[in-house]
Amino acid sequence: MKSLSEKQALAKLRKLKTVYQELIQTGYEHKAKSCLTCETKGACCLDAHFVNVHITRLEAVAARETLAKLDHKKQMEIYRRVEKTIEKYDLNVESDSFRKTYACPLFEKGVGCLVHHDAKPAPCIQHACYENKADLPPDRLQSETEANIERLDERVYRRPSIWLPLPVWLSRINPFRNITKKEI
Repeated sequence: MKSLSEKQALAKLRKLKTVYQELIQTGYEHKAKSCLTCETKGACCLDAHFVNVHITRLEAVAARETLAKLDHKKQMEIYRRVEKTIEKYDLNVESDSFRKTYACPLFEKGVGCLVHHDAKPAPCIQHACYENKADLPPDRLQSETEANIERLDERVYRRPSIWLPLPVWLSRINPFRNITKKEI
């Protein structure tokens, strides 16, 4: 498998997710309740009994780059939330993280998902409030997208992908890690 630079892989990742998002929007989302009309905006992102989004290192880098567009103070606040989320929900990598849930630290009330346009994870792209189970996008779409993401990740980092909870990966690549860890 030919390797890619991180920059090349991020461009391919953006394109892959854009195509996936368009597929979900045109083929399925019209059958779901609009997030804009939701009485409890962000409830699905902040539901600590529901969220269990795992991402690869490459996706975490895409999120970090998106967050880097915010001012320094805001970035520090977000990375503090990331560290607090890991601590509060015990998202250590020694445990079976696929069984653990958490409230997403990247959702901000009044703003929404902070990485929505540039780095939204595949499970979040596919999620919507469908009233009829038959209207849900097939799981294979997310599985295929995640398999493509995994291949990109492996081409960049030259090792098998590691899928970790979003906050754990963000913590691992946190540009303010020493500062935010001390403050928690």
